[in-house]
Amino acid sequence: MSSVTDFPAASPEEAVGHFMRRLSVETDCADVHEAMAQGEQDFVLLHVVGSDEAFARRHIPGAVHLPHRLMTPERMAQWPADSIFVVYCAGPHCNGADRAALRLARMGLAVKIMLGGITGWQDEGFSFALS
Repeated sequence: MSSVTDFPAASPEEAVGHFMRRLSVETDCADVHEAMAQGEQDFVLLHVVGSDEAFARRHIPGAVHLPHRLMTPERMAQWPADSIFVVYCAGPHCNGADRAALRLARMGLAVKIMLGGITGWQDEGFSFALS
């Protein structure tokens, strides 16, 4: 047996449940880019870390800068209650998106993390906006 098969694979039913749960809380840079490029942006994209100056230097086009520490029910009320928020931070080395997602979920809001963040966006070769 290899280290791959030391543990048996999940049943297909278990795997479906697992991956559905993951996809319900995660998206990736390519999916976000594609939705925006096709004019199908049905989510609010939030840049959740960094200073205003850092956001101005480089961010994903169409993103709103809202650091997770500033997310309050009052602030989030500017969007319809049924909005889906997609949060991102600097990249895999940053937990700002996790903090933001937890905060939003605790407020009862629908949220997904964009895997990879700024680093993933850059790795995909997508362009950034400058303010």
